[in-house]
Amino acid sequence: MSQTVTSTVKHSIISDFKEITKIRLSVSVVFSSLAGYLLGVETVNYTTLLLLAFGGYFMVGASNAFNQIIEKDLDALMDRTKNRPIPAGRMSVSTAFIIASVFTVSGIAILYSINPQTAMFGAISIFLYTCAYTPLKTKTPLAVFVGAIPGAIPFMLGWVAATNDFGIEPGTLFAIQFFWQFPHFWAIGWFLFEDYKKGGFFMLPTGKQDKGTAVQTIMYTIWTILVSIVPAFGFTGRLYLTPISAVIVFLLGLGMLYYAIQLYKKMTVLAAKQLMLASVSYITLLQIVYVIDKFIR
Repeated sequence: MSQTVTSTVKHSIISDFKEITKIRLSVSVVFSSLAGYLLGVETVNYTTLLLLAFGGYFMVGASNAFNQIIEKDLDALMDRTKNRPIPAGRMSVSTAFIIASVFTVSGIAILYSINPQTAMFGAISIFLYTCAYTPLKTKTPLAVFVGAIPGAIPFMLGWVAATNDFGIEPGTLFAIQFFWQFPHFWAIGWFLFEDYKKGGFFMLPTGKQDKGTAVQTIMYTIWTILVSIVPAFGFTGRLYLTPISAVIVFLLGLGMLYYAIQLYKKMTVLAAKQLMLASVSYITLLQIVYVIDKFIR
């Protein structure tokens, strides 16, 4: 009996740790960072790759832990978040703060060991997410614009980790992930609209599930597609995409655009969920295509 209780407690602690640091989101961010590194590097250094993975995880984990501390009272109001460790009473604010602080220091230190610029962008990401995006979420739909900045850093961060340089190449990677986040987050804001409303969050650009939001979602999806194929035209330095890969990326983009148009036509929760899934597939496959394109040409 005591063994069962002990294993349950251990499971709860592990689950809560994963929840406070949002491990699934962290993994997707690490994936973006590693893709950016592989695009920027001349010769792969596996130690740097490992450091980037851990530094990226700590960076995102810190941001999410601070976010959940700040929003603990609002999280308790929403079905989606009321069972998180702090509002559910399974973790104290002080414990979460210790985790967030340790993750911040560890993340920045690890990224600094790669190079100072990588650490600087990592610190900017944590600061903007925690001190700008999080408090703005209950104030203005422009919070999504602010949140798109730290959200776009990981893809770029990988290139900076590989080169210790910020130029047109990492700037392009930043732009791709920056524009992509608008249809992605507006899709989430649409299908979680009622739940977000309970917490006082208005994430949609018009504040409503209306045609205006749907039109803007289509517009930003088109911008995402256009920015994603720019490297095929030779304007982006060492970041280059072959015509075949550009066509593949363009077709993937048309797939996401299809679901954005479906949201405009149907204006349903299901259509928003489909767009969200399409957007996740798009950015993941885009990064894979970019990396494969570099190593096979």
